[in-house]
Amino acid sequence: MSGSADLDINVHDTYYIIAYLHLAILISILFGIIGIGYWLMQKADRKLSKWLNWTHIGLTFGGTLIVWILTKFYRNEIMEWEFNNNLTMVITLTVLLMIIGQLIFPINIIYGLIKKKNKTSG
Repeated sequence: MSGSADLDINVHDTYYIIAYLHLAILISILFGIIGIGYWLMQKADRKLSKWLNWTHIGLTFGGTLIVWILTKFYRNEIMEWEFNNNLTMVITLTVLLMIIGQLIFPINIIYGLIKKKNKTSG
C-alpha cells in the first residue's frame, strides 16, 4: 500500500474518498482524547465503572479486530456478489456497534464525576 492510498466508500451514487493518512490521523486523535479522558479521571481520583470500561475497550478493539478479519473474507468472483453484500452488511453493523460503543466513554466519565470520590487509605 502506497502513502497515497485511499479508502473509497460508496453510498448509492455517491463516493466518499478518504486518504488512509487522514483516517489514521483521525483515529489517533480519537484514541488520544479517550486516553486523556481516562488519565484525567485517574488524576482527579475518580473511580470509573469497570463494567463500562471493559465494554468500551472490548467494543473498540474487539470491533476493530472483527472488522479487519471480516474484510479478509471478501471474494473476487463476480458470482459471489450476494456473499460480499451480506459480508458488507455484517461489517457495517459491526462498525455501527463500535460507534455506539463510543457513547459508553462519556457515560462512564459522567458516572465517575457524579459518583463519590475514592477514599484513600492511610
